[in-house]
Parts: sequence; structure tokens; C-alpha cells
Amino acid sequence: MASSNNYLFFLGCAIPYRVSSYEVSSRKILAYFGIEIVEMPEFNCCGLPLDAIDHEVMLLLAAKNLAHAEQQGSNILTLCTGCAGTLKKVNKLLKEDNTLRQHVNEHLKEVNLEFKGTTETKHLLQFLKENIGIDKIKAAVTKPLTNLTVAEHTGCHLLRPKQFNNFDDPENPQILKMLINATGATCLEYVDETECCGAPSAGINDKFALQLARDKLDHIKAVQAQALITICPFCHIMYDTNEMRIAKLYNETYDIPILHYPQLLGLALGLKPDELAFNDLKVDPKKLLEQIINP
Repeated sequence: MASSNNYLFFLGCAIPYRVSSYEVSSRKILAYFGIEIVEMPEFNCCGLPLDAIDHEVMLLLAAKNLAHAEQQGSNILTLCTGCAGTLKKVNKLLKEDNTLRQHVNEHLKEVNLEFKGTTETKHLLQFLKENIGIDKIKAAVTKPLTNLTVAEHTGCHLLRPKQFNNFDDPENPQILKMLINATGATCLEYVDETECCGAPSAGINDKFALQLARDKLDHIKAVQAQALITICPFCHIMYDTNEMRIAKLYNETYDIPILHYPQLLGLALGLKPDELAFNDLKVDPKKLLEQIINP
């Protein structure tokens, strides 16, 4: 079995090219807690985007990543909820289905790999809760964000389906709220917290996707949240990229910065905004940062 403290960093496809601020801020907070980042060797796409088109290819892509981690004697730490869900699912399916595992290994043999079922995958949220711990995070906070009220968006993929991602309640998720509260900030409740951001529909029906995002922003605005905290790259893109577009389209005003949780935590740990890639955010966080730095 892989060591419980040994994790490879699996970035996936979207984060390095579209949401580098998530990677930068995550690396900063992990380093702060003394977590050594080991780069994932020769990784490929987790397979999720291909699942609806070719389920077998998805299985093979995910299994190849898992087998690489096993070869290194390591577990996998990922920032993407879709990657985490896919790797968790395929890992469980292959461990429990001997026929499927043999079939997959016949293909992996061609690249000198074999899936054995000796590794695990954790998303950053789960890793922070289970490997670092809420109490340790609270104790590390040097600049508590007590004058800040925010809303959270856990998203869909991280906790669904429950049989593959059973570490929080998908209908009433609490871990992100606990981690937000650990920074000193207040996490507000709002209507339809667990509803989708709209991103999966964007390529099919852009108007519908924007309406879903607008509904969420309306509900977040209604409770007067000063920022929205995300832990999924695609949810972040959906809100951060489209907030101003939605505001113009529907004649609304939001001015709600969309922050990655590592950015929020980084501020509470005393890290500077430029260290946490705040400049990469589309919705200007200047007012928010001024309030935090000069309350």
C-alpha cells in the first residue's frame, strides 16, 4: 500500500492553463503547512470529459494515472473535483470488479503498467480536513478574517455520486463551511446552496447555464455575502468569468469576488495577495482586500 502521508500532485488539464491562480494559492498554503509537493509523473487527462462518449477510454485513462501513482508508491492529491471524483470512482470499480480489472490491465500492459489497487485519491478539501485538520488550521491563522462574511459553493462533482465520494453529505455539505470558519470569516447560508453553477450546460445551452449562475449570484447577493468561495476550477471559471457578463445581460450589480478557498486561507495565514495570485481574478477583489488589510 502507498504511504498515507505520501501524495503526488495531480493538476489535471484545466487548472494549469485556465485557473493557475488555484494552483499557485494551493501550493502556497500546502507549503505553509510543510506539505512537500511531489509532481505527478507522466499524468494524462483523468478521463472525465470522455466518459459520455467512450466509457472504456475513460476507465483506461484514469487507471493509467492510478497505476503511475502505484508505481511511485504514492497516493494522489488533486485540486479538481472532477478529477478527484473520476479517479475515486475508477479506483473503486477496479478494486471490486476482478473481470474489469483484468481487462484494463491487459491494455495497461502495453505501456508497462498494472493497476493493483494500492493507492487512494483525495481532493484538496478532503486533504485539508483529514490530513492537516481543522484545529491545526485554526491554530495557524495569524490574521483572522473576522470582519468578512462570505458564501460557499462546494459544487456537484466532489460529493456525488455518494458511493464513490463518501466523506461529506452531498445534500448538506459542511467541510468547506468548517474550513471557511477556521479562517475567522463567517460563512453565510443562502437559498439553493447545493444547486449547480451551470458550467456543465454551457456548451449545450449557454442561456440556461448563465441563468443558473445568475440564480446563485442573486441568492448570494441577497444575504450580502462579500465574496463567494469555491473549490472547483470549473465552478470558479463559471462565476468569475461570467459574473460581469450576467450583470450586464440582466442589468444587475453584483461586485462579488470569486475566491478559491486557498486564497482565503492564505490571507488568514498572513500571506500577501500577490503571493496568492489575486491579480488573476476577473472580478476585481480590490475593495475586499482593502477591507481585510485595513479594516
